[in-house]
Amino acid sequence: MNPSARKTFNQNFTIQKYQAFLNRLNDGLHSPVQFRVAETPVFLTADFRDKLITAGDNIIDTILQPGFKELTERAIPDKWRVANENDNPHFIALDFGICKDADGQIVPKLIELQGFPSLYGFQVHLGDTYREIFDIDTDKSIYFNGLDRNSYLDLLKKTILGPYQPHEVVLMDVNAPEQKTVVDFYITQQYLGIPVVSLSDLQQEDKQLFYKVNGEKKRVRRIYNRLIFDEIDGDDTIFDQVVDIRQQLDVEWITHPNWFYRISKFTMPYLSGNYIPKTQFLHLLKQIPADLENYVLKPLFSFAGQGVIIDVTENDIKNIQDPENWILQQKVNYEPVIQAPDGGVKAEIRLLYLWPDGDTKPTLAINLARLSRGKMIGVRYNKDFDWVGGTIAFIPR
Repeated sequence: MNPSARKTFNQNFTIQKYQAFLNRLNDGLHSPVQFRVAETPVFLTADFRDKLITAGDNIIDTILQPGFKELTERAIPDKWRVANENDNPHFIALDFGICKDADGQIVPKLIELQGFPSLYGFQVHLGDTYREIFDIDTDKSIYFNGLDRNSYLDLLKKTILGPYQPHEVVLMDVNAPEQKTVVDFYITQQYLGIPVVSLSDLQQEDKQLFYKVNGEKKRVRRIYNRLIFDEIDGDDTIFDQVVDIRQQLDVEWITHPNWFYRISKFTMPYLSGNYIPKTQFLHLLKQIPADLENYVLKPLFSFAGQGVIIDVTENDIKNIQDPENWILQQKVNYEPVIQAPDGGVKAEIRLLYLWPDGDTKPTLAINLARLSRGKMIGVRYNKDFDWVGGTIAFIPR
């Protein structure tokens, strides 16, 4: 972490300034931000930035290998397999905890990865607001690969819109206006001009999809997909009421839903390197480790930390009925490297990649960060704490 930037920020921080930041953040939005935003951004050194980039490059190399799709076929649940899959994900998110290694060095450690969009719109607004209210130096950026605000938004537009007009591309979630990340939906709409729709807004005619605006029917050419099937799992009648989006339709997906499963916890056992915790499929485990206190047990098909067993016992492992759908992962111990006024705070950095059609590989573009004092990163583990929540990392240009 950058100690000079941290010292300057903390010396100038006031509760009044934080409130002004929140007011500015929410000013003019469709609806207020529905999750906690932290009092501070993260300030990374060039050295740690480069470690993150190296770690990300190694993972991307695995995804780019021939045969990756064959390797990850089992990752896709049959009931959620969607037709019309394309050759690559348009979005990749890599979550790294900030940790201390055996030599006492601060290093990134991979926590999870997703072939799914994140807050690609909101993070621009968040970074702009931190910079404005807290007077962040212009020699620090939230972008990678030499991108700035304009070139980043151009890349986002190229990825999501492609050759289509904004009204031909819809941002879709199961019940879009009620999602906690709805702020990102409407900021993306503001940047790109695309409509925000719910699954129930889609109408099917033959193999084509439509939505209505002020009573006028519009053809959907692309779906910027924000729907996670976990949110509708258990509702076996849902596709009796709405369009069954799993079928063969004359529509493009950005990104295709199958990639949510291909690039996920399922990928972890196939990765290796200094920044990757040892991970094994539970059904391939030959011997239960003697030091189970150093491992966590994770279900493959869940999100937002649901179902994770942190303090693992032998009985936990033996009682798993579907071990092929679980992984045993070496525990990652976060180091409280962010200095709040009353002590250290743990942090996680999410690298966000964009991969528009026609590019040979994804581009590391922007980031997201989360601060935590709880046992895990996430809202439910950080209630009643301050200096926690969603934020962003500033890196040297």
